[in-house]
Amino acid sequence: MTGPNDPLAVPTIDVHAHLLLPQIEETVAGHPGLAEARELDVRRNGPAALAVNGPMVGARLPKLTDAAVRLASMDAQGVDVQLVSPSPSHYHYWAEPQLARQVSQLANEGTAAHCAKAPDRLRGLGLVPLQHPDLTVELLDHALEQGLEGVEISSHAPGRELSDPAYEPLWSRAEERGALVFLHPFGCTLDERLDQWYLSNTVGQPSENAVALSHLIFSGVLDRHPGLKLIAAHGGGYLPTHIGRSDHAWRARPDAQGCSREPSSYLRQLYFDSLVHDPHVLRELLRAAGPKRVLLGSDFPFDMGTDDPLDALRAADLPEPDFHAVRGGNAAALLNLT
Repeated sequence: MTGPNDPLAVPTIDVHAHLLLPQIEETVAGHPGLAEARELDVRRNGPAALAVNGPMVGARLPKLTDAAVRLASMDAQGVDVQLVSPSPSHYHYWAEPQLARQVSQLANEGTAAHCAKAPDRLRGLGLVPLQHPDLTVELLDHALEQGLEGVEISSHAPGRELSDPAYEPLWSRAEERGALVFLHPFGCTLDERLDQWYLSNTVGQPSENAVALSHLIFSGVLDRHPGLKLIAAHGGGYLPTHIGRSDHAWRARPDAQGCSREPSSYLRQLYFDSLVHDPHVLRELLRAAGPKRVLLGSDFPFDMGTDDPLDALRAADLPEPDFHAVRGGNAAALLNLT
């Protein structure tokens, strides 16, 4: 038998799983700006990647939309609980204020409805429109009112980095209400340099994570909001394993001292998912961030995720307490499931 303090009693929790909401795409169809945004996607990803993406998503549509199929897949993986977030393709950061509010409300309500089909196993995140900072607090509150745990954001919005002072009210409200903020990039500003061999994802996503987290660290956002509960997808990208260069810059250059202490120290103030595709990198992530700051993540059900997140975790050959912390203990505490 397992007792309340037995790590085996803690559920296995996947914090990186996605949902498609067709009503959002129906709502934005035909609006000015959508065609331009799609042209930007073509330029950034290249035609070969887009030719693969369509059939890949189509084959996974039941897992992305049907709660019963999702739950059956979770059972097959040995996952007890998923933290479900809208597909980043739903960000639509090109949308004007009225449409942007509608997109976020649909995402919040749709995700909540999906999770309500299995409330003991599905928790959700909504969206806020980063392109309109003055709407973010209102729509974070809307997400929380639906019973969601917080919101998902990208690494930047057009013309704005996450260090922009316009986002201070968002960080303040998220910290005040204990809301989760899931940092999941969509697209990469390196554009055509990454338009072959799916570099837009394999290089672009970890680059965007590293840039976004660096903005939050060096600008002092994490000094001002030490209680902010921010989860970085894809293990935080390149930053945790290359944070020594940031520390050196902070020590050596006055223009790199916007934060109050060495950048590496802030890694233990953030959370990271385990989706790094390499057991050596996962062990290094735990060393850099600490074993209580890494959470199981699969990117369910996309092809750049893992079909067996527990097997990927076992491959890192972690000490048993660390294994169970990442498997579910850390997320259980974060989601108040203990």
